[in-house]
Amino acid sequence: MPPLSSADRSDLARLERSRALARLLDTAITIPGTRFRIGLDPLLGLIPGVGDLAGVLLSASILVAAARLRVPVPVLIRMGFNIGLEALIGTVPILGDLFDAGWRANTRNVSLIETHLANPLASGRAGSRWLFLTAASIAVLLVLLVGAGAWLAIELLRLLGFG
Repeated sequence: MPPLSSADRSDLARLERSRALARLLDTAITIPGTRFRIGLDPLLGLIPGVGDLAGVLLSASILVAAARLRVPVPVLIRMGFNIGLEALIGTVPILGDLFDAGWRANTRNVSLIETHLANPLASGRAGSRWLFLTAASIAVLLVLLVGAGAWLAIELLRLLGFG
């Protein structure tokens, strides 16, 4: 095996820091009497206002590391989705913190980085497929919402005697 270049060592160090941060945020603490692990992220979420923001900022540092590791844009978008979903649901008191404990966006994102580094071509294709399916799902949801809104408006007008 050839020696690692300074760029390779830098990439490896960036990956290791991301792994360590993901462990700290998602799985650092074992709940006594169980095999379930939580990290600081759901605990930070218990602090009103600033806790969720702190979790998002820490999670974003893993996203920045991924960009520096040249992870393709579709995968970065997927990573951003993981963080955004956790942040959005995390705003719901208690329930959001439970979601944070189970979703583990940081662990998912480090796994996406590792997948890319192991096989860059496959991760780019998988990321593009995920992006397409997500966009298609959002489009279908919007069409359903517009249709439901139109139906509701028609029924409301009919109820008010205009139809």
